[in-house]
Amino acid sequence: MLTELSIQDFAIINKISITFHDGLTVLTGETGAGKSIIIDAVQLLAGGRGSVEFVRYGTKKADIEGLFTIDDKSHAIYEIGRQYGIEIQDEQIVLRRTITANGKSICRVNSKLVTLAILREFGKALIDIHSQHETQSLMDPDNHIDLLDQYNAAQIGRAKEEYIRLYEELSNLKTRYRKLSENEQETAQRLDLLEFQMTELASADLEPNEDQRLEEERSSLANYERIYAALQIAYNALYGDQKGLEWVTTAQTALQDNGRYDTFIAGKAEEIGNYFFGLEELTHDLGNYLESMQYDPERLNGIEARLSEINRLKKKYGSSVDEILEYMAKIEEEMEEIKNKDSHLSKLEKQINEKAKDAYLEAEELHALRLKAANALTKEIHDELKGLYLDKAAFSVSFEHENMDQYIRSDEYHAINLHQKGYDQVKFMISTNPGEPLKELSKVASGGELSRIMLALKKIFARNQGVTSVIFDEVDTGVSGRVAQAIAEKIHHISKESQVLCITHLPQVAAMADTHKLIEKQTQNDRTHTMVSELSIDYQINELARMITGTKLTDTAVEHAREMLEMAVNYKSKKKHNMKDKARK
Repeated sequence: MLTELSIQDFAIINKISITFHDGLTVLTGETGAGKSIIIDAVQLLAGGRGSVEFVRYGTKKADIEGLFTIDDKSHAIYEIGRQYGIEIQDEQIVLRRTITANGKSICRVNSKLVTLAILREFGKALIDIHSQHETQSLMDPDNHIDLLDQYNAAQIGRAKEEYIRLYEELSNLKTRYRKLSENEQETAQRLDLLEFQMTELASADLEPNEDQRLEEERSSLANYERIYAALQIAYNALYGDQKGLEWVTTAQTALQDNGRYDTFIAGKAEEIGNYFFGLEELTHDLGNYLESMQYDPERLNGIEARLSEINRLKKKYGSSVDEILEYMAKIEEEMEEIKNKDSHLSKLEKQINEKAKDAYLEAEELHALRLKAANALTKEIHDELKGLYLDKAAFSVSFEHENMDQYIRSDEYHAINLHQKGYDQVKFMISTNPGEPLKELSKVASGGELSRIMLALKKIFARNQGVTSVIFDEVDTGVSGRVAQAIAEKIHHISKESQVLCITHLPQVAAMADTHKLIEKQTQNDRTHTMVSELSIDYQINELARMITGTKLTDTAVEHAREMLEMAVNYKSKKKHNMKDKARK
């Protein structure tokens, strides 16, 4: 969960540090106090798009830092950390984002600099932010197939991986077929180019690792005098009268002659003897190498010319001789394909049809799993909608795809329209009133209905996403009365699965909070500041009363707020006891 959030010089926020707890934390305050700005900061911390507009006026940069605690060792964040070489110690991870006044964005995970894309991967695994903008994402049918797959990720995920592998292989075969079946003029031009390249490379008569061997030999020849001088100095220092080997012999003799008097001397005499034989062999090798050395300027010129030719080819065909040879093998294969175009096209057609059949069968498996998941999801959403006073609503998952029977009967699987996710087109359909036909979400739901539908979906998907913190930014817009109470209870249920942070204007939701934080805007030294304070019971009652009346506090509003808070406490206590009873059973 998100444990600590620090924000500095961000929009109207000067500097604040907020401690969060598990369960449901509610953020309330007057409009414009900075509630959504805090959520904007968290969104940036999760890899959202930044802007210089977020940097507080008159400062050089905005800093946001979040401490997360993850006690589940199987959480996806640990695998992401291993993937990018970021160690997660003490079950804690720190995300940090800095936005400078000139628009640069600096991202860190556990103090290690990372790209924005990597920060976004960590953020997605830790935080799920739901706002009015995300509601638009929920309305987009293009996202529905992914939500359905997420609902039964354990089974659908495995089948999807296998399908994607087959689909990519099929796409590669189709690409090869398309290139080979291009018009005659383009094919002829391509063949001329390949033949020219093959002639040029074949005439070079390259050998594996030739460039490395020549560069080593060139270095030796180019530094002949230095190498010869070094060898000669070393050899002369070891061999001859009053030289290294003779002094070692003297030391060895002295120790051997007196070894019978002392075991230490005897041991060292044997040890120095071993060193002597090693040095003697080394000196012999140095002498032989000196005698074999010859300086050949013509050979050096030849190496330079050969390397120059190889470097010219590297600029065109690869960064090394081995890569050039690999390229030769590829163009030789392509030339053979072009010259025997008809037979290769026929072979590719057969391969494409076979691969398309395999992909279709896997897509069929995906479709069957999705149908099963859709039935379970539909039932669960109906149950959730009943609890949100949408018991007359009808939800359904619509599957659309072209008729494929004709292609299957004629064994023309290559003609089936497959895409990256199978052959299904998935849409979430709903009717909120009896007798009305099922329609797409965007064409049916009002603001209040959409908030409830979204919340039902979010409650279901929250447990499958594995995120540690779910954030709701004014998702209760357009509801009141008993529906508001139902939404409050639903948000409370979600907070049992993961930490929930919620910005709300509904007193029913605020009363359900485990922690209530008040966001206020103050003016100091002619500058606006956002302040955050955690409310005690008495102040929480006053804040609930303000939310009820919207104006000044009254005794009636305070009493109503106190009753509302007591009802919320009783509700949570009752649910807690029910959960314990179920656990015991």
